Amino acid sequence: MRRRQGRPGHWRHRWGHSLRVRLITVFVLLALAMTAVFLGGMQHAFSSGWRDAARPIVSDYLDRLVADLGTPPDVERAKALVTRLPISIRIEGPAVNWDSHPDRRRHGFGARGDWLSRTTADGHRVTFGLGTLPWQREPQGIGWMTLALLLGLIVLAYAYVRRLLRPLDDIRAGAERFGRGAFDTPIPLRRRDELGDLALRINTMARDIQGMLDAKRALLLALSHELRSPLTRARLNAELLPPTAEGATERAALLRDLAEMRDLISDLLESERLASPHAALHREPVDLAALVRDVAGELEGGGRVAIDATADLPALSLDRSRVRLLVRNLIDNALRHGGDSAQPPQLTLRRAGQGIELEVRDFGPGVDAAQLDRLTEPFYRTDSARQRATGGVGLGMYLCRLVAEAHGGRLSVRNAEPGLAVTAVLA
Repeated sequence: MRRRQGRPGHWRHRWGHSLRVRLITVFVLLALAMTAVFLGGMQHAFSSGWRDAARPIVSDYLDRLVADLGTPPDVERAKALVTRLPISIRIEGPAVNWDSHPDRRRHGFGARGDWLSRTTADGHRVTFGLGTLPWQREPQGIGWMTLALLLGLIVLAYAYVRRLLRPLDDIRAGAERFGRGAFDTPIPLRRRDELGDLALRINTMARDIQGMLDAKRALLLALSHELRSPLTRARLNAELLPPTAEGATERAALLRDLAEMRDLISDLLESERLASPHAALHREPVDLAALVRDVAGELEGGGRVAIDATADLPALSLDRSRVRLLVRNLIDNALRHGGDSAQPPQLTLRRAGQGIELEVRDFGPGVDAAQLDRLTEPFYRTDSARQRATGGVGLGMYLCRLVAEAHGGRLSVRNAEPGLAVTAVLA
Protein backbone atom coordinates (compact mmCIF):
# COMPACT_ATOMS: atom_id res chain seq x y z
CA MET A 1 0.00 0.00 0.00
CA ARG A 2 2.86 2.35 0.77
CA ARG A 3 4.43 1.59 -2.57
CA ARG A 4 1.27 2.55 -4.44
CA GLN A 5 1.04 5.80 -2.56
CA GLY A 6 4.71 6.59 -3.17
CA ARG A 7 4.69 6.21 -6.96
CA PRO A 8 2.66 9.40 -7.74
CA GLY A 9 4.95 11.34 -5.45
CA HIS A 10 7.96 9.81 -7.21
CA TRP A 11 6.70 10.86 -10.62
CA ARG A 12 5.82 14.35 -9.35
CA HIS A 13 9.32 14.65 -7.93
CA ARG A 14 10.83 13.45 -11.20
CA TRP A 15 8.69 15.87 -13.21
CA GLY A 16 9.70 18.76 -11.00
CA HIS A 17 13.43 17.93 -11.03
CA SER A 18 14.02 16.41 -14.48
CA LEU A 19 14.43 18.87 -17.33
CA ARG A 20 14.69 15.92 -19.72
CA VAL A 21 11.24 14.56 -18.82
CA ARG A 22 9.65 17.99 -19.11
CA LEU A 23 11.20 18.61 -22.54
CA ILE A 24 10.00 15.24 -23.84
CA THR A 25 6.49 15.96 -22.53
CA VAL A 26 6.48 19.38 -24.19
CA PHE A 27 7.64 17.86 -27.48
CA VAL A 28 4.93 15.19 -27.42
CA LEU A 29 2.17 17.69 -26.55
CA LEU A 30 3.44 20.06 -29.23
CA ALA A 31 3.42 17.25 -31.82
CA LEU A 32 -0.14 16.24 -30.89
CA ALA A 33 -1.32 19.86 -31.00
CA MET A 34 0.30 20.46 -34.41
CA THR A 35 -1.25 17.25 -35.75
CA ALA A 36 -4.71 18.26 -34.51
CA VAL A 37 -4.39 21.74 -36.00
CA PHE A 38 -3.14 20.36 -39.32
CA LEU A 39 -5.92 17.77 -39.61
CA GLY A 40 -8.55 20.31 -38.62
CA GLY A 41 -7.31 22.80 -41.16
CA MET A 42 -7.09 20.24 -43.94
CA GLN A 43 -10.58 18.95 -43.15
CA HIS A 44 -11.96 22.48 -43.30
CA ALA A 45 -10.15 23.15 -46.56
CA PHE A 46 -11.44 19.98 -48.23
CA SER A 47 -14.96 20.45 -46.92
CA SER A 48 -15.29 23.95 -48.38
CA GLY A 49 -13.00 25.07 -51.15
CA TRP A 50 -11.81 21.73 -52.49
CA ARG A 51 -15.34 20.30 -52.53
CA ASP A 52 -16.63 23.17 -54.65
CA ALA A 53 -13.64 22.92 -56.97
CA ALA A 54 -13.96 19.14 -57.40
CA ARG A 55 -17.75 19.08 -57.85
CA PRO A 56 -17.81 19.81 -61.64
CA ILE A 57 -15.17 17.14 -62.28
CA VAL A 58 -16.96 14.54 -60.17
CA SER A 59 -20.33 15.40 -61.76
CA ASP A 60 -18.96 14.91 -65.25
CA TYR A 61 -17.36 11.60 -64.22
CA LEU A 62 -20.63 10.38 -62.66
CA ASP A 63 -22.49 11.19 -65.87
CA ARG A 64 -20.03 8.98 -67.75
CA LEU A 65 -20.44 6.14 -65.22
CA VAL A 66 -24.27 6.26 -65.52
CA ALA A 67 -23.99 6.19 -69.33
CA ASP A 68 -21.65 3.20 -69.05
CA LEU A 69 -24.18 1.33 -66.90
CA GLY A 70 -26.74 1.59 -69.70
CA THR A 71 -30.53 1.74 -69.73
CA PRO A 72 -31.83 -0.01 -67.78
CA PRO A 73 -28.70 -0.10 -65.52
CA ASP A 74 -26.71 -3.30 -65.88
CA VAL A 75 -26.01 -4.86 -62.45
CA GLU A 76 -22.95 -6.79 -63.69
CA ARG A 77 -21.38 -3.61 -64.92
CA ALA A 78 -22.18 -1.95 -61.60
CA LYS A 79 -20.49 -4.83 -59.74
CA ALA A 80 -17.41 -4.45 -61.93
CA LEU A 81 -17.24 -0.73 -61.15
CA VAL A 82 -17.55 -1.34 -57.39
CA THR A 83 -14.78 -3.93 -57.59
CA ARG A 84 -12.51 -1.65 -59.60
CA LEU A 85 -13.24 1.66 -57.85
CA PRO A 86 -13.65 2.56 -54.13
CA ILE A 87 -17.29 3.56 -54.59
CA SER A 88 -20.73 2.30 -53.64
CA ILE A 89 -23.70 2.18 -56.02
CA ARG A 90 -27.40 1.94 -55.28
CA ILE A 91 -29.93 1.47 -58.08
CA GLU A 92 -33.65 2.12 -57.51
CA GLY A 93 -36.28 1.87 -60.21
CA PRO A 94 -39.11 -0.02 -61.87
CA ALA A 95 -36.93 -2.81 -63.28
CA VAL A 96 -33.69 -2.91 -61.19
CA ASN A 97 -33.26 -2.53 -57.43
CA TRP A 98 -29.72 -3.28 -56.24
CA ASP A 99 -27.32 -1.99 -53.57
CA SER A 100 -23.61 -2.75 -53.50
CA HIS A 101 -23.39 -2.18 -49.70
CA PRO A 102 -26.81 -2.97 -48.23
CA ASP A 103 -25.50 -3.33 -44.65
CA ARG A 104 -23.70 -0.02 -44.59
CA ARG A 105 -24.66 3.56 -44.01
CA ARG A 106 -24.49 5.60 -47.19
CA HIS A 107 -21.27 7.67 -47.46
CA GLY A 108 -21.29 10.91 -49.36
CA PHE A 109 -18.89 13.77 -49.89
CA GLY A 110 -20.81 16.26 -47.80
CA ALA A 111 -23.95 17.01 -45.85
CA ARG A 112 -25.96 17.28 -49.03
CA GLY A 113 -25.41 14.33 -51.37
CA ASP A 114 -28.20 14.98 -53.91
CA TRP A 115 -25.70 15.95 -56.58
CA LEU A 116 -24.30 12.40 -56.39
CA SER A 117 -27.55 10.95 -57.78
CA ARG A 118 -28.54 10.58 -61.43
CA THR A 119 -31.88 9.64 -63.02
CA THR A 120 -31.89 7.60 -66.21
CA ALA A 121 -34.34 7.97 -69.08
CA ASP A 122 -36.33 4.91 -68.00
CA GLY A 123 -36.91 6.22 -64.48
CA HIS A 124 -34.11 4.51 -62.55
CA ARG A 125 -32.25 6.48 -59.87
CA VAL A 126 -28.51 5.73 -59.46
CA THR A 127 -26.86 7.02 -56.27
CA PHE A 128 -23.09 6.98 -55.76
CA GLY A 129 -21.11 7.11 -52.54
CA LEU A 130 -17.82 6.07 -50.95
CA GLY A 131 -17.10 2.36 -50.82
CA THR A 132 -14.45 0.45 -48.91
CA LEU A 133 -11.32 2.61 -48.86
CA PRO A 134 -7.84 1.00 -48.93
CA TRP A 135 -7.05 2.00 -45.35
CA GLN A 136 -10.37 0.59 -44.16
CA ARG A 137 -9.58 -2.93 -45.33
CA GLU A 138 -6.92 -3.48 -42.65
CA PRO A 139 -7.68 -0.89 -39.98
CA GLN A 140 -5.96 -2.76 -37.14
CA GLY A 141 -2.66 -3.10 -38.98
CA ILE A 142 -2.55 0.56 -39.90
CA GLY A 143 -3.49 1.57 -36.34
CA TRP A 144 -0.72 -0.53 -34.82
CA MET A 145 1.75 0.81 -37.37
CA THR A 146 0.75 4.36 -36.53
CA LEU A 147 1.12 3.70 -32.79
CA ALA A 148 4.50 2.05 -33.31
CA LEU A 149 5.65 4.98 -35.42
CA LEU A 150 4.51 7.45 -32.77
CA LEU A 151 6.30 5.51 -30.02
CA GLY A 152 9.41 5.30 -32.16
CA LEU A 153 9.40 9.05 -32.68
CA ILE A 154 9.04 9.57 -28.91
CA VAL A 155 11.97 7.22 -28.23
CA LEU A 156 14.10 9.02 -30.82
CA ALA A 157 13.19 12.38 -29.30
CA TYR A 158 14.05 11.12 -25.81
CA ALA A 159 17.40 9.75 -27.01
CA TYR A 160 18.22 13.04 -28.72
CA VAL A 161 17.24 15.13 -25.69
CA ARG A 162 19.21 12.79 -23.42
CA ARG A 163 22.26 13.21 -25.62
CA LEU A 164 21.63 16.94 -25.76
CA LEU A 165 21.49 17.27 -21.98
CA ARG A 166 24.24 14.78 -21.17
CA PRO A 167 26.67 17.60 -20.30
CA LEU A 168 24.34 18.51 -17.40
CA ASP A 169 24.99 15.08 -15.85
CA ASP A 170 28.73 15.63 -16.27
CA ILE A 171 28.49 19.09 -14.71
CA ARG A 172 26.50 17.76 -11.74
CA ALA A 173 29.00 14.93 -11.14
CA GLY A 174 31.90 17.37 -11.50
CA ALA A 175 30.34 19.82 -9.04
CA GLU A 176 29.96 16.98 -6.51
CA ARG A 177 33.63 16.01 -6.98
CA PHE A 178 34.80 19.59 -6.60
CA GLY A 179 32.66 19.98 -3.48
CA ARG A 180 34.49 17.00 -1.95
CA GLY A 181 37.82 18.58 -2.82
CA ALA A 182 38.66 16.17 -5.68
CA PHE A 183 39.93 18.53 -8.36
CA ASP A 184 42.06 16.00 -10.27
CA THR A 185 39.28 14.97 -12.69
CA PRO A 186 37.81 17.90 -14.66
CA ILE A 187 34.39 17.94 -16.30
CA PRO A 188 34.64 16.41 -19.80
CA LEU A 189 33.97 18.85 -22.64
CA ARG A 190 31.66 17.02 -25.07
CA ARG A 191 30.36 19.92 -27.17
CA ARG A 192 31.12 23.52 -28.01
CA ASP A 193 27.69 24.98 -27.27
CA GLU A 194 26.42 26.86 -24.20
CA LEU A 195 26.63 23.78 -21.97
CA GLY A 196 30.18 23.11 -23.12
CA ASP A 197 31.10 26.71 -22.35
CA LEU A 198 29.52 26.33 -18.88
CA ALA A 199 31.56 23.17 -18.21
CA LEU A 200 34.73 24.97 -19.34
CA ARG A 201 34.06 27.89 -16.99
CA ILE A 202 33.38 25.53 -14.06
CA ASN A 203 36.66 23.71 -14.77
CA THR A 204 38.46 27.06 -14.75
CA MET A 205 36.79 27.96 -11.45
CA ALA A 206 37.81 24.58 -9.98
CA ARG A 207 41.43 25.13 -11.01
CA ASP A 208 41.39 28.57 -9.40
CA ILE A 209 39.93 27.16 -6.18
CA GLN A 210 42.51 24.37 -6.16
CA GLY A 211 45.25 26.95 -6.64
CA MET A 212 43.98 29.02 -3.74
CA LEU A 213 43.74 25.96 -1.49
CA ASP A 214 47.24 24.85 -2.43
CA ALA A 215 48.55 28.35 -1.75
CA LYS A 216 46.83 28.36 1.63
CA ARG A 217 48.32 24.99 2.53
CA ALA A 218 51.75 26.08 1.38
CA LEU A 219 51.48 29.25 3.44
CA LEU A 220 50.41 27.35 6.58
CA LEU A 221 53.18 24.81 6.13
CA ALA A 222 55.77 27.51 5.58
CA LEU A 223 54.64 29.52 8.59
CA SER A 224 54.54 26.41 10.76
CA HIS A 225 58.03 25.37 9.74
CA GLU A 226 59.40 28.89 10.23
CA LEU A 227 57.77 29.24 13.65
CA ARG A 228 59.17 25.99 14.99
CA SER A 229 62.76 27.20 15.19
CA PRO A 230 62.14 30.43 17.18
CA LEU A 231 59.72 28.57 19.47
CA THR A 232 62.35 25.93 20.17
CA ARG A 233 64.95 28.63 20.96
CA ALA A 234 62.47 30.51 23.17
CA ARG A 235 61.61 27.36 25.11
CA LEU A 236 65.31 26.52 25.51
CA ASN A 237 66.08 30.02 26.77
CA ALA A 238 63.13 29.89 29.18
CA GLU A 239 64.32 26.60 30.63
CA LEU A 240 67.87 27.96 31.04
CA LEU A 241 66.68 30.91 33.09
CA PRO A 242 68.00 30.75 36.68
CA PRO A 243 65.19 29.49 38.94
CA THR A 244 64.09 32.10 41.44
CA ALA A 245 61.28 32.11 43.95
CA GLU A 246 59.79 35.26 42.46
CA GLY A 247 59.84 34.12 38.83
CA ALA A 248 58.88 30.47 39.23
CA THR A 249 55.21 31.07 38.48
CA GLU A 250 55.93 33.31 35.46
CA ARG A 251 58.50 30.82 34.14
CA ALA A 252 56.00 27.92 34.40
CA ALA A 253 53.31 29.98 32.63
CA LEU A 254 55.76 30.90 29.86
CA LEU A 255 56.77 27.28 29.36
CA ARG A 256 53.09 26.24 29.27
CA ASP A 257 52.30 28.85 26.61
CA LEU A 258 55.28 27.80 24.52
CA ALA A 259 54.19 24.14 24.78
CA GLU A 260 50.68 25.06 23.62
CA MET A 261 52.10 26.95 20.65
CA ARG A 262 54.32 23.97 19.84
CA ASP A 263 51.35 21.59 19.94
CA LEU A 264 49.30 23.97 17.80
CA ILE A 265 52.01 24.10 15.15
CA SER A 266 52.33 20.31 15.22
CA ASP A 267 48.56 19.93 14.81
CA LEU A 268 48.55 22.39 11.91
CA LEU A 269 51.31 20.52 10.13
CA GLU A 270 49.62 17.18 10.70
CA SER A 271 46.23 18.46 9.52
CA GLU A 272 47.72 19.81 6.31
CA ARG A 273 49.55 16.55 5.66
CA LEU A 274 46.39 14.50 6.20
CA ALA A 275 44.20 16.89 4.18
CA SER A 276 46.51 16.53 1.19
CA PRO A 277 45.24 14.06 -1.46
CA HIS A 278 48.71 12.49 -1.43
CA ALA A 279 48.84 11.82 2.32
CA ALA A 280 51.21 8.91 3.00
CA LEU A 281 50.33 6.40 5.70
CA HIS A 282 52.93 4.11 7.27
CA ARG A 283 50.73 1.06 7.74
CA GLU A 284 51.57 -1.91 9.90
CA PRO A 285 49.51 -4.58 11.75
CA VAL A 286 48.15 -2.93 14.91
CA ASP A 287 46.40 -4.46 17.90
CA LEU A 288 43.93 -1.63 18.42
CA ALA A 289 42.78 -2.82 21.86
CA ALA A 290 46.35 -2.82 23.20
CA LEU A 291 47.06 0.58 21.62
CA VAL A 292 43.94 2.07 23.25
CA ARG A 293 44.97 0.81 26.70
CA ASP A 294 48.51 2.20 26.24
CA VAL A 295 47.22 5.64 25.24
CA ALA A 296 44.70 5.74 28.10
CA GLY A 297 47.47 4.85 30.58
CA GLU A 298 49.66 7.71 29.35
CA LEU A 299 47.02 10.41 29.80
CA GLU A 300 46.33 12.13 33.10
CA GLY A 301 43.05 10.69 34.34
CA GLY A 302 43.04 8.05 31.61
CA GLY A 303 42.82 5.30 34.17
CA ARG A 304 39.22 6.30 34.81
CA VAL A 305 38.18 5.44 31.26
CA ALA A 306 36.11 2.25 31.08
CA ILE A 307 37.38 0.24 28.10
CA ASP A 308 35.12 -2.43 26.55
CA ALA A 309 36.74 -4.40 23.70
CA THR A 310 35.29 -7.54 22.14
CA ALA A 311 37.54 -10.57 21.88
CA ASP A 312 37.29 -11.15 18.10
CA LEU A 313 38.80 -7.86 16.92
CA PRO A 314 40.96 -8.27 13.80
CA ALA A 315 44.47 -6.87 13.57
CA LEU A 316 44.18 -4.01 11.08
CA SER A 317 46.90 -2.48 8.94
CA LEU A 318 47.00 1.06 10.36
CA ASP A 319 49.33 4.00 10.74
CA ARG A 320 50.20 3.59 14.39
CA SER A 321 51.22 7.19 15.11
CA ARG A 322 48.12 8.67 13.42
CA VAL A 323 45.77 6.26 15.22
CA ARG A 324 47.45 7.10 18.54
CA LEU A 325 46.75 10.75 17.78
CA LEU A 326 43.08 9.93 17.10
CA VAL A 327 42.65 7.88 20.29
CA ARG A 328 44.49 10.44 22.44
CA ASN A 329 42.38 13.33 21.16
CA LEU A 330 39.10 11.45 21.68
CA ILE A 331 39.95 10.32 25.21
CA ASP A 332 41.30 13.75 26.15
CA ASN A 333 38.15 15.39 24.82
CA ALA A 334 35.94 12.98 26.82
CA LEU A 335 37.95 13.57 30.02
CA ARG A 336 37.89 17.34 29.60
CA HIS A 337 34.19 17.73 28.83
CA GLY A 338 32.85 14.93 31.02
CA GLY A 339 35.15 15.33 34.00
CA ASP A 340 32.48 16.75 36.29
CA SER A 341 30.23 13.73 35.79
CA ALA A 342 30.20 10.97 38.39
CA GLN A 343 30.23 8.31 35.66
CA PRO A 344 33.61 7.91 33.88
CA PRO A 345 33.95 8.04 30.07
CA GLN A 346 33.43 4.82 28.15
CA LEU A 347 35.49 3.55 25.22
CA THR A 348 34.02 0.70 23.18
CA LEU A 349 35.69 -1.36 20.44
CA ARG A 350 33.56 -3.59 18.23
CA ARG A 351 33.69 -5.16 14.77
CA ALA A 352 32.22 -3.20 11.85
CA GLY A 353 32.30 -5.46 8.78
CA GLN A 354 35.96 -5.91 7.88
CA GLY A 355 36.98 -3.00 10.12
CA ILE A 356 36.69 -1.84 13.72
CA GLU A 357 34.35 0.73 15.23
CA LEU A 358 35.78 2.81 18.07
CA GLU A 359 33.31 4.81 20.17
CA VAL A 360 34.25 7.20 22.97
CA ARG A 361 31.41 8.54 25.11
CA ASP A 362 31.40 10.96 28.00
CA PHE A 363 28.55 11.71 30.39
CA GLY A 364 28.85 15.48 30.43
CA PRO A 365 26.32 18.12 29.31
CA GLY A 366 26.66 17.25 25.63
CA VAL A 367 26.50 19.70 22.72
CA ASP A 368 23.67 21.67 21.21
CA ALA A 369 22.19 19.75 18.26
CA ALA A 370 22.76 22.69 15.90
CA GLN A 371 26.52 22.48 16.54
CA LEU A 372 27.02 18.75 16.00
CA ASP A 373 27.78 19.00 12.28
CA ARG A 374 30.43 21.66 12.88
CA LEU A 375 32.39 19.90 15.63
CA THR A 376 34.76 18.31 13.10
CA GLU A 377 35.51 21.59 11.32
CA PRO A 378 38.96 23.15 11.83
CA PHE A 379 39.23 25.81 14.56
CA TYR A 380 35.60 25.36 15.63
CA ARG A 381 34.81 25.31 19.33
CA THR A 382 31.50 25.29 21.11
CA ASP A 383 33.00 27.71 23.64
CA SER A 384 32.81 30.98 21.74
CA ALA A 385 34.85 32.78 24.42
CA ARG A 386 37.80 30.36 23.90
CA GLN A 387 38.67 30.27 27.54
CA ARG A 388 42.05 28.82 28.37
CA ALA A 389 40.56 26.47 30.94
CA THR A 390 38.79 24.47 28.24
CA GLY A 391 42.03 23.85 26.39
CA GLY A 392 42.71 23.47 22.66
CA VAL A 393 41.89 25.66 19.70
CA GLY A 394 39.46 23.41 17.83
CA LEU A 395 41.81 21.16 15.84
CA GLY A 396 41.43 17.93 17.83
CA MET A 397 38.16 16.66 16.35
CA TYR A 398 39.20 17.89 12.90
CA LEU A 399 42.38 15.80 13.12
CA CYS A 400 40.37 12.79 14.27
CA ARG A 401 38.13 13.07 11.21
CA LEU A 402 41.13 13.36 8.89
CA VAL A 403 42.79 10.30 10.43
CA ALA A 404 39.61 8.21 10.08
CA GLU A 405 39.08 9.28 6.47
CA ALA A 406 42.73 8.68 5.60
CA HIS A 407 42.24 5.07 6.73
CA GLY A 408 39.14 4.67 4.55
CA GLY A 409 36.72 5.16 7.42
CA ARG A 410 34.55 7.93 8.81
CA LEU A 411 33.92 9.91 11.98
CA SER A 412 30.46 10.73 13.35
CA VAL A 413 29.28 12.70 16.38
CA ARG A 414 25.97 12.36 18.21
CA ASN A 415 24.38 13.36 21.48
CA ALA A 416 24.15 10.25 23.68
CA GLU A 417 21.84 11.92 26.26
CA PRO A 418 23.58 12.35 28.53
CA GLY A 419 26.94 13.22 27.10
CA LEU A 420 28.55 13.16 23.68
CA ALA A 421 29.46 10.02 21.68
CA VAL A 422 32.12 10.13 18.96
CA THR A 423 32.36 7.10 16.67
CA ALA A 424 35.34 6.41 14.39
CA VAL A 425 35.30 3.53 11.90
CA LEU A 426 38.71 2.27 10.76
CA ALA A 427 39.05 -0.13 7.82
